[in-house]
Amino acid sequence: MRISDLLKKETMILDLHSISKADVLNELIEKLEQANRLNDKQAFKEAILKREEQSTTGLGEGIAIPHAKTSAVKTPAIAFGRSQAGIDFEALDNQPSHLFFMIAASEGANNEHLATLSKLSTYLMDENFRQHLLKAQSVDEILQVIDTKENEELEQEEAPQEYSQDQVFILGVTGCPTGIAHTFMAADALKKEAKERGYHIKVETNGSAGVKDKLTNEDIEKADGIIVAADTKVDMERFHGRRIVVAPVSDGVRKPAQLLERSLSGNEPIYRGTERQEESQESQESSSFGASIYKHLMNGVSNMLPFVIGGGILIALSFVFETIFGEDNFIRELLMTIGSDNAFALFIPVLAAFIAMSIADRPGFAPGLIAGYMAFTNEAGFLGGLIAGFLAGYIALLVRHLLANFPQSLDGLRTILFTPILNILFTGTLMYFLVSPLATVNLGLQNWLGNLGTGNMIILGVILGVMMAIDMGGPVNKAAYTFGIAMLDAGNLGPQAAVMAAGMVPPLGIAMATTIWKHKFTQQQRQSGKTNYVLGASFITEGAIPFAAADPVRVISASVIGAAVAGGLTGLFQIALPAPHGGVFTMFLVNGSNFSSIGLYALAIIIGSLITAVIYGLIKQPLTEKN
Repeated sequence: MRISDLLKKETMILDLHSISKADVLNELIEKLEQANRLNDKQAFKEAILKREEQSTTGLGEGIAIPHAKTSAVKTPAIAFGRSQAGIDFEALDNQPSHLFFMIAASEGANNEHLATLSKLSTYLMDENFRQHLLKAQSVDEILQVIDTKENEELEQEEAPQEYSQDQVFILGVTGCPTGIAHTFMAADALKKEAKERGYHIKVETNGSAGVKDKLTNEDIEKADGIIVAADTKVDMERFHGRRIVVAPVSDGVRKPAQLLERSLSGNEPIYRGTERQEESQESQESSSFGASIYKHLMNGVSNMLPFVIGGGILIALSFVFETIFGEDNFIRELLMTIGSDNAFALFIPVLAAFIAMSIADRPGFAPGLIAGYMAFTNEAGFLGGLIAGFLAGYIALLVRHLLANFPQSLDGLRTILFTPILNILFTGTLMYFLVSPLATVNLGLQNWLGNLGTGNMIILGVILGVMMAIDMGGPVNKAAYTFGIAMLDAGNLGPQAAVMAAGMVPPLGIAMATTIWKHKFTQQQRQSGKTNYVLGASFITEGAIPFAAADPVRVISASVIGAAVAGGLTGLFQIALPAPHGGVFTMFLVNGSNFSSIGLYALAIIIGSLITAVIYGLIKQPLTEKN
C-alpha cells in the first residue's frame, strides 16, 4: 500500500487558516470529517488530545504529526495541512511548525495500513523532502513529491546492504504509546546518524503493527552499544548484564548523535533487571534512584488526583450548602457522602496502590491498596499512604526475588497463590506495626500547622510560591502541590490556597506582559499570551513553559518573584481553600464562601501576576529582526 492510498486531495489543506495548535487540530479533524473518514468526530478529537497530553507531536524541524488509533476512525487516512507563516505547536525545538500530517488509524487497521502510515513519519526526517513539500504549488504537486520519495525509498530497500566485520555494531529499540509516528521517526534518525558515522545498526520498532526487526540473542551478544529510546513498555530482561542507554523516544528523534555516543562511552549503567544497577557510579546511582522514586510517586499522585479533585470540590460545595441552608439539608448530605465518605476515603489507598504498582507492576497493586487502606482507617494520613505504597512495592520485588527459583512446573501456582499471599502478608504485617506511630506523626503535624501564626504562614506561603514557579509543572512544582494535598487531608486548608494562587501567577503574569508590552512580543507570542489567560485562570502553570523555554532566566525570575508574593499574601490574609484544583472557578469556596476573603484571595493573585508581568516586561529584550 502506498501513502497516496491514504492521503487524498479531499483531506488536504494547502493554506491553513489556523493560528494556534488547537485551531490546527480542529481544522484537520474537520477535514477528515468532511471527507467521511470518521465515525465519531468528537471521540477522535478526544483521542488526538489524549495523545498530545502524553507528549507533543510537534517534532521540530517545522513538522508536526498529531495521530491517534481509535474506533472513531471509519477509514484509515492522513490529513495534510500547511502554514507558510508557521504555527506554535509546542514543538520540541520551540520553533513554529509548517507541515502538519494528522494520522487517523482505525482500531482494526491492518498491518499494511499501519506500515504505510509509519513510512510517512520516516520520510519527513529528510530535509529535502520537507523543502519540496513547502514549495509545492498545488495538492497534485504535493502528491507527486510524496510518490517520488516513496519510489526512491523502495529502490534503496531493494538494494543489498553489506557490512564489514570490523564496523561498530549498534542496536536500537524504539517505541511510543501509539506506535505510529515517533517509533519509526526515532528509528530512522538513529539509522541515518549511524550511517553517517559508518556504523552498522539494527533497530527494533515496537509499533502498532507489532514488533519489527526483533533483536536476536546473537545480535545482543555481539553489539558494541545498545539504545532503548521508548515511552512504552519493551522487553528489557534480554539486556541483563549489558550496558544500555535508556531515553525517551523524543531523544531518538531529536538527539540520535548523543545517544550513539553514550552507547559507546562505557559510562552507562549495567542493566540488572529489577535489581539496583550497582555498577554505575555513586552519583549516577543516586540520581537514578531519586528519579525512580519521583516516577513512582508521580504515578501514585496522577492516579489519585481524580479522587482528590472530584471529592475535594464536592466536599467544598457541601460547605456552601451548609452555610446557605444549614447543616440538615439533603444536598449537603449527598455531596458530603460522595465526596468525603467515598471519594476522599479512597484517595490514600489509590495513591499507595499505584505507587506500589509502578515499582513492582501488577503484583504490587493489591498489597499497596490494602496497606493504603490500613493507613487511612488508622488515621496515618497522606504520609502513611506514601510509606504504604513504597513498602508494598519493594516487598513485592523482594517476594519475586525469593520465589525466583520456584519449580517451573508450579509456576502458575506461584503467580495466583504464593505471590499475592506473601505480598499481602508481609506488607500488612509491617503496616500493622507502623500505622500507630505514623498516626502520631500525622496528628503532630496537624497540630503544628494548626498552631502556626500569621508570620509563619506567610513564610510557608512564600516557600510554596517559589516551588510552584521554579520549574512550572516539574518535580519541585509537583512536590509543592503534593504537600498542599497532604495538608488538605490533614485538615489544614491554608497551604493549598498558597499553592493554587502561586500556580496561577506565571501564566497570568506572562499573559499580562504580552498585553501591556505588545511591542516586545511577536504576533505568535501575543496569541499564546491570550491562551495563557485561560490556562492561568484554570490553575495550569504549564502554560508558561513555552515562554520559559525560549527565555528561561527572565521568565523564571519574574515568575518566581510574583508567585512568592502571591503565596505570601495568602498567608497574610489567612486564606483557607478546601478545593484542590480549579483555579478561579473554585475561588468562591474560600473561607466558607466569605466575600471579603474571596476578594483578598483574588487580590493576592492579581498582585502576584502584575509583579510578574511588570518584571518580565521591563527586563525582556526589545523585539528585533534577529530575535
